[in-house]
Amino acid sequence: MNDSQVSTKILTIPNILTFLRMALIPVFAILLVYHREGWALIVFTIAGVSDGVDGFIARRLNQESELGTIIDPVADKLLMTTAFVMLTLPSVLGTARFLPVPFWVTATVIGRDVMIVAVAGAINVMTGFRGFKPSWLGKASTFVQVVGVMMILFAASYPDLRGFYLPTVYTTVAAFAVFSGVHYIFHVARLMRETEKVQ
Repeated sequence: MNDSQVSTKILTIPNILTFLRMALIPVFAILLVYHREGWALIVFTIAGVSDGVDGFIARRLNQESELGTIIDPVADKLLMTTAFVMLTLPSVLGTARFLPVPFWVTATVIGRDVMIVAVAGAINVMTGFRGFKPSWLGKASTFVQVVGVMMILFAASYPDLRGFYLPTVYTTVAAFAVFSGVHYIFHVARLMRETEKVQ
């Protein structure tokens, strides 16, 4: 989609939902600090669902905007980074009250995002290329992370379930993060080749 096809409006429904998602991030963090895991699950679920809804509305009502293409992925990363850091912090500080997420899972998730930003930044500086788009595997990884955090919080509210499925959740989240990170490099290379052909 070229710039002329992207709306410059700010107060669109999708953007408002994205702003709402960002506003819920500190609420989610506060609830975890005060050990309100059930409420944290509800708030996180609302934020996670809004991520899918805003994209659907943007396409359905033709309300895609330049601002939305910037703040939507930022809101996603802020939400997921906050979730994994907050759920890992108890184990790092030695104050674990319930099933903290292992540090290696959070390091993998955040490390993937750092690598993607670094690669995109380096490519942009060296070539001027700006046509970065999310890959299908990257979107799948984000979906897996959202569902994973929901399942982790659900197990926090029902501790008897923690050993039943959490090891699989941790492994799946980390695996998707690794594979999607590696895949993104090839994805960007393909986007660059396609751009060169058009030019």
